[in-house]
Amino acid sequence: MFEYPEDLKYTNSHEYIRLEDDIATVGITAFAIDQLGDIVFLDLPEVGTRVEKGQTFGTIESVKAVEDIYSPVTGTVIEANIALLDEPEKITQDPYGASWLLKVSLEDAVSDTMSASEYRGKVEGS
Repeated sequence: MFEYPEDLKYTNSHEYIRLEDDIATVGITAFAIDQLGDIVFLDLPEVGTRVEKGQTFGTIESVKAVEDIYSPVTGTVIEANIALLDEPEKITQDPYGASWLLKVSLEDAVSDTMSASEYRGKVEGS
């Protein structure tokens, strides 16, 4: 039903991680976005903010609910996708590409993640 790129790592709280050297690009999975419905607001941390694995770094609000977004990594925000703040509904158009949320300079190794097939099994029950 949904796309789960093989080159990404996935979390139980529906964030994904794309690793490039010691930089993690963090976003929200297509499954989570679909569950939320129409997105109306997004809150992200500023560049320079330290995020902690498992801790909230922002919120996403839809017509259905307000949900916390959890950091799957520990490190410092080096870039935030501020274009989405003015047009949060665009997150639905390309969640694994242009609609990433943060780029984080990693402090620790990435752990406790799932492969694409493991995540697919979790959310689709296969």
